[in-house]
Amino acid sequence: MTRVSAESARRDEGRSGSALAAPSERLLNRELSWLAFNARVLEEAGNPHHPLFERLRFLSISDSNLDEFYMVRVAGLKHLGDGAIAATSDDGRSAEQQLAAIDDVAAGLVRLQQSSWQDLQKLLLEEAIELPRTAGLSDEERAWLRRLVVERFLPVLTPIAIDPAHPFPFVPNRALVMVIELKSEDGREINALVLIPERIERFIRLPGDGARFVRIEHALLAAGLQELFPGSTPTGCGMFRVLRDSDIEIEEEAHDLVLMFETALKRRRRGRIIRLTFDAGTPDRLRDFVAREIGARAEDIAVVEDLVGLSDVRQLITSDRPELLFPPYAPRFPERIRDFGGDCFAAIRYKDFVVHHPYESFDVVVQFLRQAATDPNVIAIKQTLYRTSEDSPIVAALVAAAEAGKSVTALIELKARFDEERNIGWARRIERAGAQVVYGFVDLKTHAKVSLVARREGDLLRSYVHYGTGNYHSVTARIYTDLSFFSCEPAICRDAARLFNFITGYARPRALEKIAISPKGIRTRLLELIEAETAHAGQGRPAAIWAKMNALVDRELIEALYRASSAGVTIALVIRGMCCLKPGVPGLSENISVKSIVGRFLEHARIVCFGAGHGLPSADAAVFISSADWMPRNLDSRVEALIPIENPTVHQQILGQIMAANLDDGAQSWMLRPDGRYERLRPDGSGRSAHVYFMTNPSLSGRGSALTRLNGQAGGRLGHRARSVRD
Repeated sequence: MTRVSAESARRDEGRSGSALAAPSERLLNRELSWLAFNARVLEEAGNPHHPLFERLRFLSISDSNLDEFYMVRVAGLKHLGDGAIAATSDDGRSAEQQLAAIDDVAAGLVRLQQSSWQDLQKLLLEEAIELPRTAGLSDEERAWLRRLVVERFLPVLTPIAIDPAHPFPFVPNRALVMVIELKSEDGREINALVLIPERIERFIRLPGDGARFVRIEHALLAAGLQELFPGSTPTGCGMFRVLRDSDIEIEEEAHDLVLMFETALKRRRRGRIIRLTFDAGTPDRLRDFVAREIGARAEDIAVVEDLVGLSDVRQLITSDRPELLFPPYAPRFPERIRDFGGDCFAAIRYKDFVVHHPYESFDVVVQFLRQAATDPNVIAIKQTLYRTSEDSPIVAALVAAAEAGKSVTALIELKARFDEERNIGWARRIERAGAQVVYGFVDLKTHAKVSLVARREGDLLRSYVHYGTGNYHSVTARIYTDLSFFSCEPAICRDAARLFNFITGYARPRALEKIAISPKGIRTRLLELIEAETAHAGQGRPAAIWAKMNALVDRELIEALYRASSAGVTIALVIRGMCCLKPGVPGLSENISVKSIVGRFLEHARIVCFGAGHGLPSADAAVFISSADWMPRNLDSRVEALIPIENPTVHQQILGQIMAANLDDGAQSWMLRPDGRYERLRPDGSGRSAHVYFMTNPSLSGRGSALTRLNGQAGGRLGHRARSVRD
């Protein structure tokens, strides 16, 4: 956690001209802001404008999000509290104070999740999708379940009776467990467990024409316990699940980073218990038994009304009811590439262009690398990989390039949380093909998304670069809104080469021509740009900042925005997740507005625009895309990139279309209030939707001069609407 000295805070206060000196008056708590974001995700489960299965999906996502929050953020706070470390959050709270506040807010969130599940079950029933419990099963269904248990589950389920000869087993992280109290034939009382393997479905579809699903625990009660514990009678049962500390600490002196990560991943699976959750039907005596045996503390125990592990409800989303899903959407392939017969290099040589995912297909990124792999004139490819998909076409292209004898350098980031194991596998596969594989820095994550291709063209060696705001992940690219920027502009490419040299050779560039990189460089550039905008306002020129990101946490940048606001700069922020800045506070941030967009797609692109003395939108504005959110970890502890957008067509699309449409959105936007509450901008779902706009209006990126006039008209309309919404 970033700590700011009292002297620094006083300097910040003096510069901003605000009398609000206490940290809690100036900043919102990071953890509570994240919980507020997850509450917005959960609200979408109750949004009647979404199809029913999509509402189930939002419920599942909110539960998965909360699990990860406990496994990482709460685990870290508990370590601080247990170690009596006197660190405080930027808003002035100790670890213990934050944990107490988290417990209160999270308990309310869990109750809302369970209530949402109850509501959704009723709606499922209206759609003839039934979830019968044990008493609602027919004799035929019980017989079918009994056969299923014998034929499919018996080989993989392990019943464990707990006694001196059979001690309480290790329970893996996120494992679902059935705890049962049994009476044996000889009258003995026995406590037993059944661990449900992750690959066994939680919801079993019953045979027949209808859609009837039974939970695995109900199936076992109805038809399986006699197979697992023959001759015994259950007298009580329940379900529980544990969450364990899943953060990984990096040893700075690790000599073999891969070996260290493999060892750390094994430790993660056995991490300390952070949360133990029971369903309300579990008898108290069984809860006490499990808590005692597993070593959970009272403050780590939670009880939910109905379903433990709500993330599993995604299994109810089936393909045979398409009317309960969002209408299918097929991303467009960029016309620029088609205009050049599929030749990515020719299209990039003609002019820089940007691809707007998921509205435009990620296939263009794959095609760029596949063409590089097969083109005999390409001599080298350099690539960062932070996250990628299970069967990654990007990895396949790199392997093909290496096997074809090209020089391939792949930066595989092992510290991509929860993808470490997959990334180790990709690294070994690429290395076997003959590529140079590096793992970045021990103490820094490489989060920048960059591909660099060197191609011999006559007497020239020309470079082509792709900078992305999202991962090289073909699956998430269908649901995350991100930008892919392609260029062969020499300075932009030289900077990419310097970035790779920094990663592979620890050779920090002394100077960069266009881009800025973290650590440190992006923070410095952003502060300079904010201060320049502040100066424009002070000299009476139009002054404005538009920014879009996933999180705004960094105190130094927040204080710079406060100073800009006090000077008269109009600041409009679109921040999907955490935001520690307080907007609309008189004397501090009255010129700042903050909105969060939550809808069909996950907003992920990072964009920042500065009026540069001309206001916004303007053809003279300074526009950047980035891989970095405004958080201390991104600015100080990661390798990130901030890329200026200077091509007029791309500049107009990002500023006049993408940013303007986000600011104009009303249908799926939430406005942040000074006290940290978020209010839906249009509770009735009316107003324009940025997602619908880009799905129904062909993107103008890379379409050529024929659409230049339409491009400008669209940007002008959206720019006007964005100003009216902001004002």
